[in-house]
Amino acid sequence: MKLLNYIDINKNSRVPMYKQIVDSVMNNISNGNIVLNDKLPSINTISEDFNLSRDTVEKAYSILRERKIIISIPRRGNYVANVDTNHNLRILFLISKMSSYKMNIYNSFLNVVGINSKIDLIIYHCDELIFLNSLKNCMGMYDYYVVMPHFKNDKLQHASFTEATLKAINNIPKNKLLILDNIMPPLLEDIDVSAVYQEYDNDIYEALKKGINKINKYKKIALIYPEKSVYPYPRRILHGFRKFCLENEMDFEILNGVCDDMVFKRGDLFIAIEESDLVELMNQIRENELELGEEVGVISYNDTPLKNLLGIATISTDFKIMGETAAQMILNNEKAKFKVPFKFIDRKSI
Repeated sequence: MKLLNYIDINKNSRVPMYKQIVDSVMNNISNGNIVLNDKLPSINTISEDFNLSRDTVEKAYSILRERKIIISIPRRGNYVANVDTNHNLRILFLISKMSSYKMNIYNSFLNVVGINSKIDLIIYHCDELIFLNSLKNCMGMYDYYVVMPHFKNDKLQHASFTEATLKAINNIPKNKLLILDNIMPPLLEDIDVSAVYQEYDNDIYEALKKGINKINKYKKIALIYPEKSVYPYPRRILHGFRKFCLENEMDFEILNGVCDDMVFKRGDLFIAIEESDLVELMNQIRENELELGEEVGVISYNDTPLKNLLGIATISTDFKIMGETAAQMILNNEKAKFKVPFKFIDRKSI
């Protein structure tokens, strides 16, 4: 069969075999070797010719069907139904806020998915109504819906979901849904829902444990956690912080923010979540002529290149891995839950 010549399989490649089949078909549609209504080689033919399992070939054809590139006609075979490969996938990306961390996730996702996919980005600002209206207007228009669920209640506190947002998300076909960054508890045990996420309580607890040798030299540890915010943070951060301090018998305090003329004592260690609090904290430490990393310590939540440059210790998830993993799961049509690594990064500020 002529089209069999266009299937290019390299057994020495690190690219999965099923993806090589998908790429071969897509590339040859793009360059005109495979055209509309062409009949592709059967699963058995490709399996036997390239010594591959039927499951491998079936997975490749399943992805092509998902992308609406081919259709399967019973007792006749698989036919090319769409030669527009400029937009292989249509993806709606619902993000809770505009920040360097969130955009790092989005850009990493975009780099892996590729320019041939159409990705629409909606920022809903943790607002339930904006989220619900956006999702309602876009329902049924996309191949995948990537949802980053962070909402705020009437008290401006963080909520992973509300009754209305959970209902709306449950209306998305589960094979088209990917939860990103913050897993919603009702969906955690649902094996049909894919997710790439953090565990806020356990993550901060484990990260601080990894830095215990450095942390132990301080007499008191203070977490600067904004209780009310336009973009609130998960309260599970508080739970994990308290657990660490209590288990290690550390004196601790939770502050709503960095106030003017903060009282500093030698042996204080501060953990700042918001960037604005970190900047104000560093300014006041400098004004008080305290030696950072010796007399007082600072840990920032979420790592950035600038914090690396300035020598600020951090506790942080890997946003690049988060975006890349989510993209790979969509491209490979995988259904799984993946917890992103979270780490303590030791620098001179501690």
